[in-house]
Amino acid sequence: MTTINPIETRPLKPLFLSYLFPAMIGMLLMSVNILVDGIFVSHGVGPTALAGVNIAVPIFSILLSISLWIGMGGATLFSISLGEGNRQRAHQLFTLAFIMMLLVVLTIIGFLAFNLKDISYIFGASDDTYPYVQEYLHVILLFGVFYTLENLLSIFIRNDGNPKLAMLGLITTSVLNILLNYIFIFVLDYGVTGCALATAIATIIGTSVLCLHFFRPQSELKFVSSFFNLSDLRKIFAIGLPSFIVEASVAVIVILYNVTFLHYLGANGVTAYAMVNYIHTVLLTIFLGIGMALQPLVSYHHGARLLERLTALLKIGLATAFILGLTTALIAMLFPSQLMALFGDSSFEIRSLAAQGFVHFAIGYVFLGINMVFAEFFQSIEKIRIATTIMLLRSIILFIPTLIVLPKLLGSQAIWWTFPVAEGITALLIYLYIKKNPRTISSLKNA
Repeated sequence: MTTINPIETRPLKPLFLSYLFPAMIGMLLMSVNILVDGIFVSHGVGPTALAGVNIAVPIFSILLSISLWIGMGGATLFSISLGEGNRQRAHQLFTLAFIMMLLVVLTIIGFLAFNLKDISYIFGASDDTYPYVQEYLHVILLFGVFYTLENLLSIFIRNDGNPKLAMLGLITTSVLNILLNYIFIFVLDYGVTGCALATAIATIIGTSVLCLHFFRPQSELKFVSSFFNLSDLRKIFAIGLPSFIVEASVAVIVILYNVTFLHYLGANGVTAYAMVNYIHTVLLTIFLGIGMALQPLVSYHHGARLLERLTALLKIGLATAFILGLTTALIAMLFPSQLMALFGDSSFEIRSLAAQGFVHFAIGYVFLGINMVFAEFFQSIEKIRIATTIMLLRSIILFIPTLIVLPKLLGSQAIWWTFPVAEGITALLIYLYIKKNPRTISSLKNA
């Protein structure tokens, strides 16, 4: 007899919340690691070092984008297979995703390590900031495989019905990162190298915590010897593409913002944006957490062909994203100075520039969550073209021309409006598309 998985019968709101809070906390803590680096570096080393670490963040994002690409693509197919009752294929997909990610990440790390200086200057480094970029990235690249491994395992563990352990691993990493940052920067005076070492050591220990899942009796994360399938590999890369675009576009956006702020507002503008970007990195991952909570549930229900529960999950996700987006925007508008005061060693002029800019920038959060939920939903039911289009619209197609045009027409302050304008237009286009094609939501056919 076939045993019915409790995920198919449990009330949806409690089910979603049981995935939402661990996913949001886990993603929040992952981003807090980067924020903590920025806070400790700004207080313990100085604003120039902060700008250098911020320039290095896109390279960090590239590594994480690979783990998201392969992890989300593989985990989506993994959950669909479990929903279909095909456990053997689920094991093969996990093994394939794990091995493929290691091969791709190690190749990229080798390329970055041998071309570090050229790539750093392309990403916005100057003669003043490059020593800090180099100092930070030497350690980050050396241990880069552990960052990606932690992310991939947390995604699959969440899809294997253990969101609390996925959260616990990331909590471990975050707490240790804070403690080690303090020790290495303020006690041992290791500077930016100490910051990078803290992140690396904390990540290795956090990954070890995640590995406890393999000893769980009901774990479906099993390595098998016969796993390679070219068709499955293509599907992993196709389905994971929207997730890759989310993270990879972070690198592109930071680079373009750095270049634009440098052109219009000089070094002060770059440092002000660095402050805003550290806050934004944290907030972005909270919204990603909503999608991370939806994905295992939507993919499983899609595999099990439970259409009514599938559409109900989408509505719950959208309501959650809108409430969170509106709340975030209001907090940012009411307390911008307090948020920027976290980076206390910068001048009043820089903090004031960052605070004024963040008030405008934060309006984009009202639309960001909605866009993320729709993209994650379509990705989870294998409608890849729609999901990819949404991600490209908000991060490349609309963002780049908006960033170029707005400051030319309205002045340097309009740079901060690029994010809300791109996200708002994307949300409008999604609304118009669904209104014109209502069966997009109700149909389970692949895109």
